[in-house]
Amino acid sequence: MKNSNSNPEKIYAAEKSRYDEFLKMNLSLDISRGKPSSEQLALSDGLLTALKSSNDCIGISDYRNYGFLDGIPEAKKLFSEFMGIDVDEIMILGNSSLNIMYDTLQKAMQFGIMGNEPLNKQGEIKWLCPVPGYDRHFSVTEEFGIKMINVPMTENGPDMDIVENYVNNDPSVKGIWCVPKYSNPQGIVYDDETVSRFAKLKPAAPDFRIYWDNAYMVHAFKQDLPILNLLKEAEKYGNADIVYMFGSTSKITYAGGGIAFMAASVNNLNDFRKHLSVQTIGYDKINQLMHVKFFNNVENIYKHMRKHADLLCPKFQVVMDTLQEELSDVASWYNPVGGYFVSCDLPEGTAKRTLELAKNAGVIFTPAGSTFPYKYDPADSNVRIAPSFPPVDELKLAMQVFCCCAKIAYYEKNI
Repeated sequence: MKNSNSNPEKIYAAEKSRYDEFLKMNLSLDISRGKPSSEQLALSDGLLTALKSSNDCIGISDYRNYGFLDGIPEAKKLFSEFMGIDVDEIMILGNSSLNIMYDTLQKAMQFGIMGNEPLNKQGEIKWLCPVPGYDRHFSVTEEFGIKMINVPMTENGPDMDIVENYVNNDPSVKGIWCVPKYSNPQGIVYDDETVSRFAKLKPAAPDFRIYWDNAYMVHAFKQDLPILNLLKEAEKYGNADIVYMFGSTSKITYAGGGIAFMAASVNNLNDFRKHLSVQTIGYDKINQLMHVKFFNNVENIYKHMRKHADLLCPKFQVVMDTLQEELSDVASWYNPVGGYFVSCDLPEGTAKRTLELAKNAGVIFTPAGSTFPYKYDPADSNVRIAPSFPPVDELKLAMQVFCCCAKIAYYEKNI
């Protein structure tokens, strides 16, 4: 923070006075979740007119009826091309990739994977969790009582020395969460070496799986950065069965009405499908067809995402500019070129206090600790900032409150 060492007492008093002014404003601002803005959602309103009559609901069959348990052929073709995999390596399911991940793990817990013993009968099992990471991932493994192990993130992805040591030597390690492109919350893109090392893993457990949540695969708002296709890399080494890939259109079209998909080896999909046929008769084929007609081809998805970028880029710039202006001396952060979040590391021991002060001033962030398993950040440092939803003027004000609170929390510990 500017001039942090010149006159700490004076700066602290000034920030306290500034904070008092924020309190008088009776603010109610929420930047806690990565929700698309109303303007972003409006980009996809063409979905609502993609089907104009009952005749438009007919593909190779009448999609108003039962059938096509794991997705209509048109959607499989479009989104297999989108993910860079074969059409028989994808399933189109509901509207939430998180729901697919939960279902996949629940089936592994209860029924086992490809003939292996159910996970919930194997005693203590472990899961690798790159940190900071996605809080909802950690909530899933916590709900199933799985022991979560922190794996530090580097600028190129998870620390692969640690990953390889656990996966290749400990048969109780059954999975790892990954957000490989524009990671949540740092915005990191896994480099080629990292993806290749994942593809070459030799798990001690035959039922180990990589949960590859490619939620932001086309979510660049500056320069798009390429990433290797993990499933195709793993196939090169005869290792395709260790990969589950997930994606959705939740931040492409409607967050509450998109479509979600899972890509994996034919062996894995057949194993999943035998339980799916008991679980459901099928998912919303009309919505799948709407998405196919709305986009028509993969290039149109990329064109659509450039419109999202035009809306998102100014908001992320507000966050970067404010952090640089106010906290450059003591805090650190990633400057992402895609995704939905900014990860900010405050001085150790100040994140909870900073967000407590912000909440009291009417500005809500994702709770401190949420980016770590069990909601415990050992350094009490990391804060996830979600710039996408609020208008720019509200975001500017929220960031000013955040920086003011961060300074107060810092000086409380250091005067």
